[in-house]
Amino acid sequence: MSFKRNVLLTATGLMLTLGVSITKLNAQESTENPIDTLARSVVKIQDDLAHLKKLKFSGYIQAQYQVADSIGAASYAGGNFPQYSDKRFAVRRGRLKAVYTGNWSQYVLQIDVTEKGVGIKDAYVKITDPWTKWVSLTAGVFNRPFGFEVEYSSSSRESPERGRMSQIIFPGERDLGAMITLQAPKTSPWNFLKADFAVINGTGGTASDFDFQKDIIARVRADKSSKNEKIKWGLGASYYDGGVRQGTSKVYTINADSAGLNAFKMNKDTANFGAMAKRQYVGVDGQVSIDFPFGITTLRGEYIQGQQPGTSTSTTSPSTQPGDVYVRNFNGAYFYFVQNIMQSKHAIVVKYDWYDPNTSISGDNIGAKILAFQGTTYKTTGTQDITYTTLGLGYIYKLDSNVKFTVYYDKVTNEKSINLGSSAYWKDLKDNVLTVRVQYKF
Repeated sequence: MSFKRNVLLTATGLMLTLGVSITKLNAQESTENPIDTLARSVVKIQDDLAHLKKLKFSGYIQAQYQVADSIGAASYAGGNFPQYSDKRFAVRRGRLKAVYTGNWSQYVLQIDVTEKGVGIKDAYVKITDPWTKWVSLTAGVFNRPFGFEVEYSSSSRESPERGRMSQIIFPGERDLGAMITLQAPKTSPWNFLKADFAVINGTGGTASDFDFQKDIIARVRADKSSKNEKIKWGLGASYYDGGVRQGTSKVYTINADSAGLNAFKMNKDTANFGAMAKRQYVGVDGQVSIDFPFGITTLRGEYIQGQQPGTSTSTTSPSTQPGDVYVRNFNGAYFYFVQNIMQSKHAIVVKYDWYDPNTSISGDNIGAKILAFQGTTYKTTGTQDITYTTLGLGYIYKLDSNVKFTVYYDKVTNEKSINLGSSAYWKDLKDNVLTVRVQYKF
């Protein structure tokens, strides 16, 4: 009984002690000013809101229906059609972008979600120097700073797709690397000038580099507007210098055969293996927008020429190590005419573009029989060297700031040759495409 009584007395004492402590604590808290407590809570909420304001989300989705002239048509209007189909529904782009902006830095992440899967579009950090505010460093996956169309957002562009040339020499638009940007603050009279210098892998935004050399891009640009904002114009010049590692000892360049026809001449040398094939472009672009009484008129154009290392079957910039390298000279351009109808929600667009992947060979010389000369091996060209022109006609209706409808028709014309074997390039292919698209942007 004594042990039990001691345990009971001890437990009772502990409970009394705890009760007294709680009473004292409550008495202390009751003396605190409720206004001070509320003020601290408000300050904390304001601090949390300040952080949230630095984070912004935006995005857009493009749902579309397309009809091609023929089943299984090869196309740059969103990719080739399925083998047994000439009609398709698709989510062309489903973008979600997060931007966190600090005092002198910015974090950007953008993903693309379609029926084909999920992919990264942008993933970079941008830091601006806090002293002059003229110099910015961007590092990660970002748009290649070449020309106008590559960087122009797909949500704002009047045509459903970029031109064929842009898609071939800059597939995916993005690349992985670092970029220095020089531009004065918005308060400076020199803000209209901008210069970019980027060092990139050259393999695209989602592919690892496969050679030791990095590619460089340099771009200068000027954008101005009149005092009344009725006229806006821009001019730019771009330069690309890089290369592709040669995966074999064979390199093909254009030369004349014994009959005087241009063809690919093979240069076989052990020194070629692992060496770099030159990849070099120059481009100029210009834009002007004039606010007339009958509506805003926009004219836009860009011309690019250069040297492109590809393969025997493709002129697309390689994202993986190629085998034998085929070096071609190319050129191409695009031109836009966009007319808003009065102050309404309607607009029309006319676009013309061309891409000549091999300026040294044309017409029936493509695929012509090649003669050997003094034991030198020549190779004929094929469908990959065909020139394409595209005339696009479109109608745009902007329901409000979020919703836009587009009806657009691509009339594609290919160069013809009677010497391409069993292919149908002796006539114009049936590869025109009608696109009906609805876009929601927030």
